[in-house]
Amino acid sequence: MNSILTTLAFVALTAFMVFRHARANRRGRHTVEAAAAPCPRCSALMPEGATFCPGCGVPMQAFEMVAAPVASGGAPAASGPAHAIVRTDVCVGCGTCVAACPEPGAIRLSDKIASVNREACVGHGQCVAACPVSAIVLTTGDAVQQVEVPELNAGFESSVPGLYVVGELGGRGLIKNAINEGKIAVEDVARALPPDAPRADGDAEAFDLLIVGSGPAGLSAALEAHRSGLRYAVLEQGTLADSIRKYPRHKLLLAEPLRVPLYGDLWVADSSKEELLRVWEAIIARTGLHIRTGLRVERIEREGGMFHVTAGGGSFRARRVVLAIGRRGTQRRLGVPGEDLDKVFFDIVEMEQFANARLLVVGGGDSAVESALGLANQPGTEIVLSYRGDALSRVKERNRTKFDAAVRSGRVTPLFQSQLREIRKDVVVLDVNGQSRIQPNDWVVIRIGGEPPYEFLRRIGVRIVQKEIALPDSQGASVG
Repeated sequence: MNSILTTLAFVALTAFMVFRHARANRRGRHTVEAAAAPCPRCSALMPEGATFCPGCGVPMQAFEMVAAPVASGGAPAASGPAHAIVRTDVCVGCGTCVAACPEPGAIRLSDKIASVNREACVGHGQCVAACPVSAIVLTTGDAVQQVEVPELNAGFESSVPGLYVVGELGGRGLIKNAINEGKIAVEDVARALPPDAPRADGDAEAFDLLIVGSGPAGLSAALEAHRSGLRYAVLEQGTLADSIRKYPRHKLLLAEPLRVPLYGDLWVADSSKEELLRVWEAIIARTGLHIRTGLRVERIEREGGMFHVTAGGGSFRARRVVLAIGRRGTQRRLGVPGEDLDKVFFDIVEMEQFANARLLVVGGGDSAVESALGLANQPGTEIVLSYRGDALSRVKERNRTKFDAAVRSGRVTPLFQSQLREIRKDVVVLDVNGQSRIQPNDWVVIRIGGEPPYEFLRRIGVRIVQKEIALPDSQGASVG
């Protein structure tokens, strides 16, 4: 009898332990499932913190902006003492804020972008006042950066069906993101328009795809279209890969290799944009991409299932359009000899790269003044600002005050009533009050305005929204 009772007790205890183990396993599975999130592209469940999708292999960083929530429009909730936040999409890495901050270690340059040590920051705001490009704000709320971007889905298709936006115009200027986005967008096009399937519209002359822009995103999109067998063309308003030639960064850095369609791994480590351009030209020569240069896209209209694109005086029909035109839009140009030299920039970031250089900034608006002030803060720079007017009449009072102080201290030399006539390798030729003047020069920055790309998008019908990008303490490019 005792042995029977012992056996029954053992069986009951075993059953109880099995039940607890099974329930714990179910709870653990539920926890894992709760922590998992679907991939925006293929919907495969991804463990929390995964950087690549286990289903389709796409890096999740490509969807950072797409997946970000739309801003509510209200002020961030107070959650502590005031502290500074750096807008990484605006910061030019000039270091003015570091010199202005009296708190040692509260703000520093990290990966060529200013970052704030929240524990050391006391919120006095001297960095805010000093920043020449208004890239720093004080807040008592969470570290959130608001960015104006087109509304896109996981395939980078906009609110206009069949129109895709990739690369810098989508809100992130990283080359690796641009290459990934161009490929993902065209994969989406190829699924909707299988290359071997007949076209429902019956238009044998229409392109399956027009790609606007030949920068990293545009070329990646073109390579994927070429590989997929789509009927496509790339329209570039300037010269081949003009967006790389006029890229605002002096140096480029890809910390990891990228898989470029029809090419393989691309790894540019602390290289110049000229080196990247040589790689681009080799890829184009080897693959025979269909690129048409000198065609500025002036209008895109959607009629039914077809896009009508006007560019360079001609007209094109396409079933899909990929816009890879960058965030700087169509820059206004001076039309002077030498303007296409590699020493000329139409925008500029990472200003520390120009230390100990002689620079000419052309323009009389806020963007020109801000560029001059940021460059003047670099050690050893000689900054000349050329403006055809007799005074700065179109700038914010805050910028005017800073500019006047920089002139008084000798950090900026203004040349009013002057016009740039020619750009040469080591000098520039100016007309100053009707007199020709040759100025020693290493770099030229032309900031005379242009057509903002978002106005172009709005005319097409693309919705533009404000997205909130979290800047956690662990990110060196935000709050450190």
